[in-house]
Amino acid sequence: MTDAPAAREPAAPAPDMTARARLDLLVTGPVFFDLVFTGLPHGPVPGTEIWAGGMGAAPGGIANLAVGAARLGLDTGLAAAFGDDAYADWLWTVLGRQEGVDLSASRRYRHWHTSVTVSLALDDDRAMVSHGHDAPEPVGTLVGDAPPARAAVAELGEPGSDPWWQQLASSGTLVFADAGWDPHEAWDRARLDLLAGCHAFTPNAAEAMAYTRTETPGAAARALAAHVPLAVVTMGADGALAVDAATGEEVQTEPLRVQALDATGAGDVFAAALVTGTLQDWSLERRLRFAVLCSALAVRHFGGSLAAPGWGDIADWWEETVAAARTGDRAARDTAARYEFLDDAIPGHPLARVRRADATIARFSDAGPGGTGPAPTVRT
Repeated sequence: MTDAPAAREPAAPAPDMTARARLDLLVTGPVFFDLVFTGLPHGPVPGTEIWAGGMGAAPGGIANLAVGAARLGLDTGLAAAFGDDAYADWLWTVLGRQEGVDLSASRRYRHWHTSVTVSLALDDDRAMVSHGHDAPEPVGTLVGDAPPARAAVAELGEPGSDPWWQQLASSGTLVFADAGWDPHEAWDRARLDLLAGCHAFTPNAAEAMAYTRTETPGAAARALAAHVPLAVVTMGADGALAVDAATGEEVQTEPLRVQALDATGAGDVFAAALVTGTLQDWSLERRLRFAVLCSALAVRHFGGSLAAPGWGDIADWWEETVAAARTGDRAARDTAARYEFLDDAIPGHPLARVRRADATIARFSDAGPGGTGPAPTVRT
């Protein structure tokens, strides 16, 4: 990506947070407008036109994690840059009014457009085309305007970059770090030094083994536990594993078999569920199982962020699983035994339906009641 020629006014001083409501989770990063095409007969061929059987529009990028956490009941704040175009209007409305994400630390900028991704769902995988520009201001500037939070999710930058999350960690915020894929595949181990002060690190298996120069996900998790109190390695269709550095406990969970339609945002939903379980003081095994469950429920739908499950989806799945177990279905019986903690976890949460991705961005009224205060000031 290249820098956008967006003029801006200096950031305002951080407000006094002593009277501001505390968030459960603060997330930061770029927000995309995602357009997902489904039901394609084959990939596009130059000089031809194909028709998709379905299409969905949804907030993307870091919005995947913000929506996933908000739907699990966390008071979630997002510190991100938004443009001044119609896409940004829609994203702001969906995230703030529909999903209840606190946008008080987010800003809008004149003459800076929303980043866009077009995703083509093909053969149980996806191909993506994206366009966008670097944000007008660094993440650390936006975080200074955010309410205090019990937890935060941060993506590690390059060695030598500003570890803005360390100030949050010093004030007691649990920081969950992710590294993201290294497009150069250099896997500089110096990036692991940026984990100082973080509570957890949640790379996928390929990233974890590359950074630690190990041969298995388990060995990678144990090596990473030397850097953070909690090392979690996601393994896609093989589940996940974690190592608690303080106790030495190692947990590995098997995957849930579902019909996967779109894996977009599944890792973000996993992270949101892991944070949820951590803030509930659940055991490591329960946290990991819950995260695997939520990511499995998400991939059954298209649309990234709007595929994230709410507690109603979790309750429906649990009811179906228990019913199947009572009929003698052995696999369902085994699954029910592993997830019996949901009997205690589900009560007290709203079980309303959540919105899925639609093939339109025009119906602002669909965002529903609510709101996050007055319309945002667009900065120049």
